[in-house]
Amino acid sequence: MNIAIMGAMVEEITPLLERFGEYKTVEIANNKFYTLKYKNIDVTVAYSKIGKVNAALTASILINRFGAEKLLFSGVAGAIRDDLHIGDLIAAEALVQHDLDITVFGHPYGFVPESKVLIKADTKLLKAAQETAKALNLTLKSGIIATGDQFICDGAKKEWIRKTFEADAIEMEGAGVAFVCDALNIPFFILRAISDAADAHAGFDFDEFLQSSSKISADFIISMLDKLEKQI
Repeated sequence: MNIAIMGAMVEEITPLLERFGEYKTVEIANNKFYTLKYKNIDVTVAYSKIGKVNAALTASILINRFGAEKLLFSGVAGAIRDDLHIGDLIAAEALVQHDLDITVFGHPYGFVPESKVLIKADTKLLKAAQETAKALNLTLKSGIIATGDQFICDGAKKEWIRKTFEADAIEMEGAGVAFVCDALNIPFFILRAISDAADAHAGFDFDEFLQSSSKISADFIISMLDKLEKQI
């Protein structure tokens, strides 16, 4: 089995690399990719850098150059839903681009012709994640994650995204990964640990909780790998 693990920032993949310990580094397209063997799984870890374009580029490289058969994303997000708090885990059931707007042509927000508004995550990976959470005695919430090339720290904007897309959390890469995987028929799973509330305090909370939230997400991904490895 060949599995890729992505994060957006170095801080999001550092806990993973520390857990794996030994890996080789490959440089492609002004970025670094870390290859290793974890039990019976060939693993490639990479951080995309921030934003949908970078995320889509990195996901494409992981699939086409490194042969990823499944893609797991580990990172942080801002909470939209009231019952999501810093450190909570949420898995994306579906993802949407909240900043995609061609409504002037009569289309809904988040839609472009020959595409769709929501991209659904792989149900088997979602099931494996819920089983992992149960084994770890953790609560894994799920819902719609909205992606855009904006760091949201505005209550009014946050509320608009919630109402428009029925979104539960917000970040800057997930939908880019989802659209690539959907187009290339690669099962994917997006996991986010909450780092802020996407409000006026978001910038301060994000900086403070980035590392701790990233570690929570990374530890879960490792446990999920253990479960997937048993299915080989």
